[in-house]
Amino acid sequence: MNITVNGETGEAAAPPGTALATVLRDGFGATSVKLACERGECGACTVLVAGRPRLSCVTPVELVDGEVTTAEGLAEESEDLRAAFADLGAFQCGFCTPGQVVHATALLRAGLPADPERARARVRAELSGNICRCTGYAAIVEAVCATAAAREGSR
Repeated sequence: MNITVNGETGEAAAPPGTALATVLRDGFGATSVKLACERGECGACTVLVAGRPRLSCVTPVELVDGEVTTAEGLAEESEDLRAAFADLGAFQCGFCTPGQVVHATALLRAGLPADPERARARVRAELSGNICRCTGYAAIVEAVCATAAAREGSR
């Protein structure tokens, strides 16, 4: 089966039922896709499939319908977001960061409410499935909101 990952099409040579995360890591070298819980509970494996966040550890590769984008594929688009994560202390160990950045990128593409409190609430709700054991989330929420505000201000 062919699959498109970060703009490049390749063979996903894996038996049915193989997790997309495994194919991405082993077949495409996408090491930003983290295998942690392997039950769809932590968000470390989040990728975009056809632009929507998907937990790749519980997604069978044969059910993927659309281009897959990993953190590697979002490097340019998420540069300001990753800088905000660094500037605001939104990561410590960094294990969850790729999944957080991928999910936040989808959220930023969709847009946040103009009201800062509603924006923070939306980010908290949307990223609630991405577990971070280090930061306590406040800095992650602020980094996403700061990026949204900066992007809005540059338009």
